[in-house]
Amino acid sequence: MLNENVVKEVLSTVTYPGFTKDIVTFGFVKAIEVSGDRVFVELDITSSAPEVAQQLRDEITKKLELKGAKEVVVNIHQPKMPRETSSRGRNLAPQIKNFVMVSSGKGGVGKSTTTVNLAIATAMQGKKVGILDADIYGPNIPRMLGILGAQPEVVGNKVKPIETKYGVEVMSMGVLMEEGQSLIWRGAMIMKAVEQFLRDILWSDLDVLFIDMPPGTGDAQLTLAQSVPVTAGVTVTTPQMVSLDDSRRSLDMFKKLHIPIAGIVENMSGFICPSCQTESDIFGKGTAHDVALEYGTSVLGEIPIEPAIREGGDEGKPVVYYHPDSETAKRYHKAANKLWHFIEKVNEEGGASNEMIQPTTPPGVSACSTQPQDGGHSHGGGSCGCSH
Repeated sequence: MLNENVVKEVLSTVTYPGFTKDIVTFGFVKAIEVSGDRVFVELDITSSAPEVAQQLRDEITKKLELKGAKEVVVNIHQPKMPRETSSRGRNLAPQIKNFVMVSSGKGGVGKSTTTVNLAIATAMQGKKVGILDADIYGPNIPRMLGILGAQPEVVGNKVKPIETKYGVEVMSMGVLMEEGQSLIWRGAMIMKAVEQFLRDILWSDLDVLFIDMPPGTGDAQLTLAQSVPVTAGVTVTTPQMVSLDDSRRSLDMFKKLHIPIAGIVENMSGFICPSCQTESDIFGKGTAHDVALEYGTSVLGEIPIEPAIREGGDEGKPVVYYHPDSETAKRYHKAANKLWHFIEKVNEEGGASNEMIQPTTPPGVSACSTQPQDGGHSHGGGSCGCSH
């Protein structure tokens, strides 16, 4: 006989398209109603693709009918499809729906840790996720994900990203070079590497690619922004004023590159004692809120200092995955939720575009090398990044 428990058991056998987990485990089932041989199911899924909804509807209907249901109604809520835009910008990886640039004004603030945990939290919520470790000089992502020594597969003249147990695809300079080897590269080589990581890697049809940037506001950031339309920029800081001063530069960079600012992650925000679980304000806390207001954005999360974060980073066991009940993991999940809602808002309003920041000089010619006939210094209609 059909009842709510039987229906839920049936739904737990329905795998979400593109994943190995079922729709019940993901938490997509929001309501079940059974009235005799009539069953009503309500889902709230993360994909905006109509074919995904149709596949789920067909499978659920078929399986419930086999259990005796005469009428099956499946109501599916989906995010809105991005509105079409007339952007003539550049996109080296069009199969990826959204790009998130994770940046910081200075090093040592936990940017890579934030990238890893936000990405895994997003994947745990049912999205198809990738991480591009674009921090060429300090590629720490492989250690944090426990994939040191992993070798990517080469297919033709392209490279497949490494699949992880967390449901996240990864590519990093750290898996392409010997451990401890230094890179002494000029800016042009960094720019070329960033483009190749986007163009020559066989990324799947991802919902979002998180990009862990080098610290600062240099060549890598500009190249990335000109190569793909960045949907959201996230700045990572610590509560100290020295860090916040540099964070303003990162936020200012987002504005100048026309990147929508999703918000700030305040890392090392308070300390949680592993013995008594008391949270103490030892290095400052909440100072990022005033900076967020300055730039018309918000704080995505205040992530405390907790031993499990450091241990997870060193041992390749991210806290959101291995300690899901910890306060830190809960805050990362909340930050990931806020970030995803921001991405949906950007797409509903027409999506991201990098048309305004495309180079205006001919290929192979530096903007600083073009001179007007009167001998003055020309920037081709915009800033070329020089100091003139």
